[in-house]
Amino acid sequence: MEPLLKVTGLKKHFPIRKGLLQRQTGAVKAVDGIDFEVLPGETLGVVGESGCGKSTMGRLITRLLEPTAGTVEFQGTDISHLGIAGMRPMRRDIQMIFQDPYGSLNPRHTVGTIVSAPFKLQGVEPEGGLKKEVQRLLGLVGLNPEHYNRYPHEFSGGQRQRIGIARALALKPKLVVADEPVSALDVSIQAQVVNLLDDLQQELGLTYVIIAHDLSVIRHVSDRIAVMYLGKIVELADRKSLYESPMHPYTRALMSAVPIPDPRRRGAKSERILLTGDVPSPIAPPPGCRFHTRCWKATEVCRTQEPPLLELRPGQRVACHHPENAEGVTVPAARESVDVTITKKPEVKETTAAKAGGESGAEPKAADGPAAQDDAPGA
Repeated sequence: MEPLLKVTGLKKHFPIRKGLLQRQTGAVKAVDGIDFEVLPGETLGVVGESGCGKSTMGRLITRLLEPTAGTVEFQGTDISHLGIAGMRPMRRDIQMIFQDPYGSLNPRHTVGTIVSAPFKLQGVEPEGGLKKEVQRLLGLVGLNPEHYNRYPHEFSGGQRQRIGIARALALKPKLVVADEPVSALDVSIQAQVVNLLDDLQQELGLTYVIIAHDLSVIRHVSDRIAVMYLGKIVELADRKSLYESPMHPYTRALMSAVPIPDPRRRGAKSERILLTGDVPSPIAPPPGCRFHTRCWKATEVCRTQEPPLLELRPGQRVACHHPENAEGVTVPAARESVDVTITKKPEVKETTAAKAGGESGAEPKAADGPAAQDDAPGA
């Protein structure tokens, strides 16, 4: 099956300018060389800490930002550097759901004007008239069609996000990029919106790229998951493989930070990995593997040579010199003839809910008691 979306070597560097003449003195390497594909009808989840480049990546593949390097192919067509006129017909097939339901809707426009905007911009006249189609879309996302003449301030956060979803689906797109679609919503509303997205995918045959920091949301909706760290994809695998047997140490640390809502475990020893230190600056990322400054398995090869994203198991690609859960897996010869040894580590039990994140550190340590239940900082 041919991929609907193919991303190759994608980079986005934001220049840093100083002085009276605004000379460039550096760059923020928000996305620094990523490769992945999305097949028709599947959902790719993207997770990682705040500042890892997830949202920038989403804006690059929808061409809301111009890439510094690399290519974005949609249905075999390179759209990396298309202008406004060239992208206009593509906008029917590529839409985005934004993170902030309060900032993404114009407060001066009614719901009817907001949802009908795509039809007017593309010059499309729906059957039965514009108002009837907008009311049908409002009903599709769980809103009252009679809300057509209301303004955004009259709605709750969850209802506003549904308006944004209706606008994104107006022209029946093939690819929808959802940038943390539920992170700004109350927990009681999150499940409703996630289930709505799932139902719409089955009904309309949509393909999703969903960016989130909540691992329980990603696990519920995704077919495959990409884990990002400091502008790079460090692991890309199907949902089952990633949750049951993560191979990158960073992925394992994220999984261990997920609280387990089981009162019987209160006081029990936790397997959470506490990492120390902060994420390095994207202005000057460390050489070699970008995670080596916080990784407990780092060796000299990690500090000097950047690991490529290689398929170590069928469907599971990892960028690591010393992968986890890799018994019986042969790591291809290194990177300039450096022997790579795989050390056996205790397996991490599968975790099922809540948010990713985690503090980070040089050695994996166990957190005892209630502290193990604490939520970690997300992405």
